[in-house]
Amino acid sequence: MIAAGPQPVAPFSHAVEADGWVFVTGQMPTDPAAPDAPLPEGIEAQTRRVVENLRVVLAGVGLGLEHVTMARIYLTQFERDYAALNALWPTFFEAGKLPARTTVGVTALAVGALVEIDLVARRP
Repeated sequence: MIAAGPQPVAPFSHAVEADGWVFVTGQMPTDPAAPDAPLPEGIEAQTRRVVENLRVVLAGVGLGLEHVTMARIYLTQFERDYAALNALWPTFFEAGKLPARTTVGVTALAVGALVEIDLVARRP
């Protein structure tokens, strides 16, 4: 568990490491400083909050987004939000160094979120 990380919505660890691979649990668009605050409005704001939460967890294990090898993204409104997500996603990474990615539409996410993202990172 990462002390500065978001409050988990279920019983799990923020991240687990095995042989240099770090598996980061899916993060929600909640504010770590105010877990009961309303979620940000819209897919862009929620995605930014999720990525910020992922950064906090990665930093807690001494890594950053540059160490991410794979991302899985879950969207509750896939057809509506996929294009906006795709426009925003590259802004989080160095040009030409995007991680592998899978994006799927789901019927619902915890806390009524529009987006959840989990990651796999590799320790250098």
